[in-house]
Amino acid sequence: MLRARPSSRAELVEAGCWSEVLNSSTPTALAIRISCLEPRKLQVNPIPSPLTMASQQLPPPPPTSGDAASPTTITALGDDLLREIFLRLPSLPSLVRAALACRAFLAAIRSSGAFRRRFRGIHAPPLLGLFFDPDGPAIPTFAPLRRRSDPDLAAAVRGGDFFLTRVPGDHDDTAPGWEIQECREGRVLLLNPRTNQIAAYDPLTRALDLVTRPPEEITVGCHGYFTYLNHHILPSSEDDEDPGALRVLCTCHDDSRARAAVFSSATGEWQIFPWARAFTRRRGDDKYWLHSGSLVNGCVYWTHTSKPYMLVLNTATMQFSRIDLPQYLKGQGHSFRVGETNDGKPCIVGVVVFSLLVWYWRPDDNGVEKWMLDKMFPLQAEVIELTEGSPEEHAALKVIEIIDGYVYLSTFETFNDPDLACWFMTFCLETAELEKLFHKKYDCHIYPYIMPWPSALLGNVVNPQLEGA
Repeated sequence: MLRARPSSRAELVEAGCWSEVLNSSTPTALAIRISCLEPRKLQVNPIPSPLTMASQQLPPPPPTSGDAASPTTITALGDDLLREIFLRLPSLPSLVRAALACRAFLAAIRSSGAFRRRFRGIHAPPLLGLFFDPDGPAIPTFAPLRRRSDPDLAAAVRGGDFFLTRVPGDHDDTAPGWEIQECREGRVLLLNPRTNQIAAYDPLTRALDLVTRPPEEITVGCHGYFTYLNHHILPSSEDDEDPGALRVLCTCHDDSRARAAVFSSATGEWQIFPWARAFTRRRGDDKYWLHSGSLVNGCVYWTHTSKPYMLVLNTATMQFSRIDLPQYLKGQGHSFRVGETNDGKPCIVGVVVFSLLVWYWRPDDNGVEKWMLDKMFPLQAEVIELTEGSPEEHAALKVIEIIDGYVYLSTFETFNDPDLACWFMTFCLETAELEKLFHKKYDCHIYPYIMPWPSALLGNVVNPQLEGA
């Protein structure tokens, strides 16, 4: 039953809410517990004597310093206590909202790299949604993750430009021709083969970098058929001179060798590295002997289309090498993906119908580093319970990506019937928790978009726009 709340001062007194009368609006954000007294019956007292009336009219003595406690304000909280409070926020979007509330909050976060590392260790970088990039000239679409329990997450999506409206088109606005290459560090990396341009776009800040593909020099010395492999954004760190600088990696191969080039926004130029030694020989008309690669903890991994090995590029040294795959994975490049655990270590996650198999790169009993099968997760019962479907409907699972220890999965309906939608889910390698995301057709390439740590929360210099806040 709803009851009208007393509003006027007289009504509050009559209701017995004395604390609201005596201590109404205070300048602090501390919650005040209201003690509601039972209303008393009206009593008629005898008329007091003149002496008693005079004593009642005298003002009360002034309170001593010990009678009233000083109110607690934000300025009384030190940075260490503020940071302990911030660690208990539910997510990174909530921290960003708190940091931009006032200058003291922002300074407390920006001045402590240790706090930022602790926060990342407690709160996984949040998934904001998935980009769906269809084959052909259509512009990619975005499916946001909906979480009613975290309104700040929804606010981050609403404030972003996930329609990619600032990415320019060419002569045909109806078919801009952009293809997503990857999403990393909050940027969407796109390629336009018609204009030979690369775009790195941050939907949250609307920062856009346009880069021309490497010059023709990259094809010099090619043996046989030349083809581009992948484009990646090379990660930055807080120790870089300019953490916001853009570095783009471009890779290619000919009949038997591979090559890399790196663009830096600091110089505005491409640096082209020499061709690596021969790793394989092309057979017949097989022009593409490597599957699409994955950038994991500073290395790019490509799986050979028919042989049991991977080509690896160390982006710190720009040296190529070759490592063996488990014999079971030979020729199965479309059934597994290379990714990273929550502590950045490389792993392989494959799927057999409804079971996940996980390999880690580590020494065997003889001290030889190789891919070692570590775990197997049978998920059929959990998938059926979560989706309220059946094994016949879902057919199997497909691995999309592995990022920070989370495996992005989908069911297989669309591959059997293009008119059916699939279920998209995440699986945590550390906790073995399966979570449902949404229901959508799997008819294109898919890229999870993870919210990055905002550059505004890095460094020790307070944003000038917040001076005096």
